[in-house]
Amino acid sequence: MQRFLIERPIPAIGSAEPKELEAIVRTSNATLQHLRPEVQWVQSYIAADKTFCLYLAEDEETLRRYIEKSNFPADKITQITGVIDPTTGDA
Repeated sequence: MQRFLIERPIPAIGSAEPKELEAIVRTSNATLQHLRPEVQWVQSYIAADKTFCLYLAEDEETLRRYIEKSNFPADKITQITGVIDPTTGDA
């Protein structure tokens, strides 16, 4: 599986009520049921007017099918090719 980061413009998502976020998650989960195991949602980070969502997918085309079916916008899809953290330099 490949890792991808999706940048989604969602106005005022940073101030969304818990029930609004729950509805978004339900929609996403319902769509993902039809694409598992080819697409898996890992987690999302919420900012003022955007979310940054980490997904595992077989390929970008499969991920784009999920995006279309979920009806959530996607400004940018970036394949993640590696990961570093504070311990990377402690070799």
